[in-house]
Amino acid sequence: MPDDELTIVFMPESAYGPTNNCVGIGKVLERRGHRVVFAAEASWKGRLEPLGFEEDLVDLAPPLPEAGGDQDAGRFWTDFITETAPEFRKPTIQQLETFIEPVFRSLVEGAKYCEQQLKEILDRADPDVIVEDNVSVFPALLTHGAPFARIMSCNPLEMKGPDVPPTFSGYAADARIGWDEFRVEYDRTHRALWNQTNEWVREQGAPPLPDLEFIHESPDLNLYVYPEIADYSRSRPLGSTWHRLDSSVRGTEDDFEVPAALAGGEGSLIYLSLGSLGSADVELMRRLVDVLGRTRHRYIVSKGPRAGDFDLPDNMWGEARVPQTSIIPLADLVITHGGNNTTTEAFHFGKPMIVLPLFWDQYDNAQRVQELGFGARLDTYAFEEREMHDAIELLLGDTALRERMTKESEEIRRRDGTSKAADLIEDLGRRRRGSRR
Repeated sequence: MPDDELTIVFMPESAYGPTNNCVGIGKVLERRGHRVVFAAEASWKGRLEPLGFEEDLVDLAPPLPEAGGDQDAGRFWTDFITETAPEFRKPTIQQLETFIEPVFRSLVEGAKYCEQQLKEILDRADPDVIVEDNVSVFPALLTHGAPFARIMSCNPLEMKGPDVPPTFSGYAADARIGWDEFRVEYDRTHRALWNQTNEWVREQGAPPLPDLEFIHESPDLNLYVYPEIADYSRSRPLGSTWHRLDSSVRGTEDDFEVPAALAGGEGSLIYLSLGSLGSADVELMRRLVDVLGRTRHRYIVSKGPRAGDFDLPDNMWGEARVPQTSIIPLADLVITHGGNNTTTEAFHFGKPMIVLPLFWDQYDNAQRVQELGFGARLDTYAFEEREMHDAIELLLGDTALRERMTKESEEIRRRDGTSKAADLIEDLGRRRRGSRR
């Protein structure tokens, strides 16, 4: 291996958002001549090697017998979300027990299942840096010996503080209504699982977890993906190892032209995406396309993994997977679930948003977009048709907002989050390489 070539292992959570985020950063590193290995979940087999990466994948659970050991990318969570969609209709404080805790429990079970596999992967790769984009701990990443970088790509509220709203709550930042009750309920619903997880983590030789946290802060490098214009004010700033990426947008080589059936139509062009997981709620997608089909606008729809289960009206075009980062620049408005990738990409390209949160950090992103005036937050399952139509017209007609977001997006793109992340990871690897000589 040339002296200046580093080996960098990425381990993203098994969902499109974290994986695409790591792909974007990894591609910058690969182009600089470094060896990039993905220890992603096994259903990503064959998706990463064509991008120039090595695949050395892990199973987070036994392969499904009916899948013959070959699952769709991200299937691990798509099935889980489909089964638990009714929980998303509950207030966020109720979701702590019926959705958030079960997700953490499933993540911990996956980490336990793959612990030995992950150790073997790291031994084979012998990385200079380990990069993870996860919300729960994998002890092998901490005990291998290489420095690790943590990417926090959900929402900055993952790093809790006394003067920011509770994570997963979707509560307002300018008022403390309900904050204490939510934190008490989080403790009640998560304490037992945290105790069990912390004990297991220590048995693996890793440091103890911070209180009620399911992942460690890296002593080496922490990156968080959120634009400065939408970030929270903290009386207790994050430590010196933390670095903001205003956005981390994966480049795409997909050329995209608006389909002919939509290109010459009337009205504005709107992009609709509930993410790879949210779009698995077919009944919700059917209602959305029905409501939006009765507007004068044109829509590009990311239909998701169950694309064949619902049809689109004449003012829409969509497919199961679409090149999102090629489409958002063409759109006048984004209707989204509020996942961090889509939210930060909308900021990256200067597009106002209507946010329909479903779970996890999406409520926090939706609230932040609305309270800062960058879009509207609607009740995902209870919005009225007129309410949706009015929000669309209000945002499309707000010239001052569009001009402001266009200006801010230019600064976000100038800061080039993917290159900044690659620089920091590269520097960490070179410092480690130098200390080994």
